[in-house]
Amino acid sequence: MDARDRLRRYLEQRRELGESEFVLDGLPVEDVLRLVGARATGAARGRGDAAAAPRAPRAAAPDMARAPEPPQYQESPPTPPAMPAPQPERRFSESASTDWRETLRNAGAGRPGSAAATAGGPGANPPLPATPAAEAPAASTPPTIGAPMPVSAASVLPPWLEALGIPAGLEAGRLRLTEIAPDVAAVPTLDELAAHIAACTSCALHKSAKHPVPGEGNQHADILCVGEPPDAHEDEQGRPFVGEAGQLLTKILGAIQLSRDEVYICNVLRHRPPGNRDPLPDEVIACQPYLLRQVELVRPKVILALGRFAAQTLLQTTTGIGALRGKIHRYHGVPLIVTYPPAALLHNESWKRPTWEDVKLARRVLDAARAAERSTE
Repeated sequence: MDARDRLRRYLEQRRELGESEFVLDGLPVEDVLRLVGARATGAARGRGDAAAAPRAPRAAAPDMARAPEPPQYQESPPTPPAMPAPQPERRFSESASTDWRETLRNAGAGRPGSAAATAGGPGANPPLPATPAAEAPAASTPPTIGAPMPVSAASVLPPWLEALGIPAGLEAGRLRLTEIAPDVAAVPTLDELAAHIAACTSCALHKSAKHPVPGEGNQHADILCVGEPPDAHEDEQGRPFVGEAGQLLTKILGAIQLSRDEVYICNVLRHRPPGNRDPLPDEVIACQPYLLRQVELVRPKVILALGRFAAQTLLQTTTGIGALRGKIHRYHGVPLIVTYPPAALLHNESWKRPTWEDVKLARRVLDAARAAERSTE
């Protein structure tokens, strides 16, 4: 199986999970699938054909209180072209390319909007630069306090985490709070930090927001839940995860034998961006010290990042949420698990099963952390 087949199968799996906006080097998933010879979805075919094929009915939402049945996909991946039989103990042909960027270049892919992408012909496309796993594009990486921004690298897990057999993810670059925000570093308690947040005018969001949303919960929690920027309900009440999304989060936690009172919950930002837009760089910079100080004061054993922006901000990466799931990342040494936000599950029931797998993983990490702590007493 060469890089084209591997990329096609991977993208089709991501599309089955609803990630229609997942991109590779700026190319939408449907464009890449067309380049590598995969079938487009009904919505994508509708842009070129008068009659698009109807989509398969969506599976029933699994109950978060118990392990749901595996989802039944209605469409199987296309049959790959015939390839020479692999040699024993070799998964891929040694002569086949395993570089997906090279595959896209050979297929004539350029970045949208670039001169190469509009000039036509494979020969007009410039080489796509290889991006190491430990380095993110400087222009689009969420910023943090200070310059240059710490870079996430591949995480090296301690033995008690390695024993779980779960792939290691990213290790978020370290920030020194005493250097980037000494006033925040000096705040001794979460209650005083909430008062500090209420008086914050570091960015323009405080002008349009109704209330700050500092966070709440058990101040000595073993799990810290970090959600997306506050929405209208949270802005109205000044509390994280309220309304239907908050009720669903309570059920998700209950499914792994945790109550809301046992965890600490906060948002990646403390004020709501107008219209629920993505935060601007200066808004992320302004809130970064508060989140880091909460981690220092709570001292959780596990962080659960709920949503794309929460995960990307914590891990300082532009990697999509689909690629961040199923791995153990670390934020300032604390194991971090990524999953979908509860609000998204209300609109896309096919993400409930992946979310259930993610929170079970978080529970496994929590149990392992507690066991490792007992073994050192």
